[in-house]
Amino acid sequence: MTAHLPSESERALYREVIQQGGAVSLAEAMQQDPDAALGLIRLGLLVRHETDESLTAVNPRAVTDRLSAGLRDQAVRRLAQAERTASQLDDLVQAYDAVARRTEPRPALERLEGGRRIRHRIMQIEAEMREETLAAHPGSARPFPRIEQTRDRSLVFLASGVELRTIYQPGALTHRPTADYVATMSEAGERFRVLDEPFRKMLIFDRRTAIITASADDQQAMLIQDPAVLTTLVALFERDWVRAAIVDWHALAGRPRESGVPPELTDLLAAGLTQKAIASRLGLSERTVAAHLARLREHHSAETLFQLGWSMRGETR
Repeated sequence: MTAHLPSESERALYREVIQQGGAVSLAEAMQQDPDAALGLIRLGLLVRHETDESLTAVNPRAVTDRLSAGLRDQAVRRLAQAERTASQLDDLVQAYDAVARRTEPRPALERLEGGRRIRHRIMQIEAEMREETLAAHPGSARPFPRIEQTRDRSLVFLASGVELRTIYQPGALTHRPTADYVATMSEAGERFRVLDEPFRKMLIFDRRTAIITASADDQQAMLIQDPAVLTTLVALFERDWVRAAIVDWHALAGRPRESGVPPELTDLLAAGLTQKAIASRLGLSERTVAAHLARLREHHSAETLFQLGWSMRGETR
């Protein structure tokens, strides 16, 4: 496996995009250099929004981490190449940071105007996310035109060990595309619950940044990085999560109910091994094992490993 690094034309186009604020239309980028635009999209340095055909430039560090992680997973002999990959995007990191230094420091509370601007900031934040996203989605269903794009991005996050938890309102239960989407994402490790109470649309990233809708049409939002406010928002989400109901989305989507977890892992869990020991025994990363355990907890409606072990008694081979 050889890491594909950006060409000189791709680097030049990336610099041009961030000089323009980090967001341009797909048509503009394709008009300037179609090959470079498509190459940056493949690399993940530019993220495409299907709703309005725009592009957002994300931090090259996120791409560096992803390339390096992929190389490390291939084999020990690739480690040297993975380490070199990080330094080969230094010029793009410097260009990104240089533009950031010329702008005013971001306030702890920032008002975002327009759907495109909101999506642009979400893409930038997600590119640097490493731990979890907490999402509260009121209303009846997922926006249908964006389901596939959201699914693909979420699958990448889950594969890298990011924890995803989402709260819906009961209206989502009667929307078949949403049920299909949630059933698919549940199998991949995302956790969902339904709360029959009013709440505001909200996204919390790594417990360090939150975006809350500020208008009924979702065209205005507040970006929050104040630690005290974030602590309150996380507490509100966790309170709602505890009160929310666990739903069998697989049944709603007409699918057989399976956990999708390797039986060898359930055997080791039933034998009393810790997450770290299971990872070592199966040759998996602890993040991968953690994702499997989250899937099992959702499958068995268990909050803790103790409850999970109790629920699984008699199910191992």
